[in-house]
Amino acid sequence: MSDLNRGYARTVPADRADMSVDAGLRSFMLGVYNKVALGLLLSAGLAFLTGTFAPVRDLMFTQAANGRVGYSLLGMAVAFAPLAILLLSSFTMRNPNPRSAGALYWSIVTLIGASLGVLALVYTGTSIFSTFLITATAFGALSLFGYSTKKDLTAVGSFLIIGLFGIIIASLVNMFLHSSMMAFIVNVLGVLIFAGLIAYDTQRLKMSYYQMGGDQSAMGVATSYGALSLYLNFINLFQFLLSLFGSRR
Repeated sequence: MSDLNRGYARTVPADRADMSVDAGLRSFMLGVYNKVALGLLLSAGLAFLTGTFAPVRDLMFTQAANGRVGYSLLGMAVAFAPLAILLLSSFTMRNPNPRSAGALYWSIVTLIGASLGVLALVYTGTSIFSTFLITATAFGALSLFGYSTKKDLTAVGSFLIIGLFGIIIASLVNMFLHSSMMAFIVNVLGVLIFAGLIAYDTQRLKMSYYQMGGDQSAMGVATSYGALSLYLNFINLFQFLLSLFGSRR
């Protein structure tokens, strides 16, 4: 999913960009990070609501007698709606403006946040909180690396995107195989891939800023699309880490 909006701006090689401190660049990146932080805050609030407030929880999720947790029809619609919106927007939003890009971002954040309530039914609250803190720490370090490194991560990013499609296919196959070993491998690879994508997308955003040449409308669009990429990377890294280390109820 996180790869569907990676083409909003072509980048220039990292070693060609002006690496000096730039107030405009700082402002641009701060706008991206603020939007990511607000998106995560909204998602956490919605996940808490749908996972703990009984009237909403019972509409969104199912709990079998054996403890198995799943999605209701409404829950499945909410969970898959972001993917449908991303696919639709790739065909309909050829020339997005800041308002439409912002609407896309907040729509996806809202839907993903609502669907994440299922985690509160599967994992303990302490486990979710501790994993979130670990993810936030890792995200900060990886994004800082992507921002500050002078090494061009384009080739690495292309490799990671191929790997992303690989784990999506493996996950779909494992829905039928139910192999715990394959699930473990997918989770480990997922952590590595999304960790790398955080650094890659941060550098890509930085390079795109230089190419936009101060175009405020383009930067408004890039802020939302950039925040979406980083938000999705964060959420996926969080879920893979939770699958590996989380304590189940």
